[in-house]
Amino acid sequence: MQLVSVAALAENRVIGNDGGVPWPDLPEDVRQYRARVAGSPVVLGRRTFESMRGNLPGRRQIVVSRSVDAVDEPTAVVADGVDAAIELARELVGDRPDAGAVDGVAGETSPAGTGPVDALPDDAPSDGAVYVLGGGTIYELFQPRVDRMVLSHVDGAYDGDTRFPAWNESEWRVADETEYEGFTLREWTRR
Repeated sequence: MQLVSVAALAENRVIGNDGGVPWPDLPEDVRQYRARVAGSPVVLGRRTFESMRGNLPGRRQIVVSRSVDAVDEPTAVVADGVDAAIELARELVGDRPDAGAVDGVAGETSPAGTGPVDALPDDAPSDGAVYVLGGGTIYELFQPRVDRMVLSHVDGAYDGDTRFPAWNESEWRVADETEYEGFTLREWTRR
């Protein structure tokens, strides 16, 4: 399993303002983002999940929240933190270090309140990636654990109240880069 952050960020790392994005619509970015995460599990915070209720991304959603233990959505499950979310993600992609263990510790079971998780069906087009979709706090919590980042670097700096966490570029390399109108898509991998 690989954890992959996916985000669009301005030159000053702004990713949002008052629940939306501060830059003009970028239809190509939305298309590539939706196509990328379509068949895979996604991890997102409760507020981000709520903002996307009408058009949820990914095949399954892992909602990270300390304030709720369930959501009324058949494709979603709640995790109470990073470790619980990663364990649920492993279950979903069928990549568990030890069936019946949490983080490889035999005898431990899934955290209370998360409920059972069914692995993706055999016909699910998952590549073993689990996508971290935000918001800002979720990106920050998962940043030390992500293997890759797929970032749409939006042209310009914008005012906003939410930023993508800073990263040490010496620990990452750009594996792929594609120019689009209004943004550059870069795939970053850990060195």
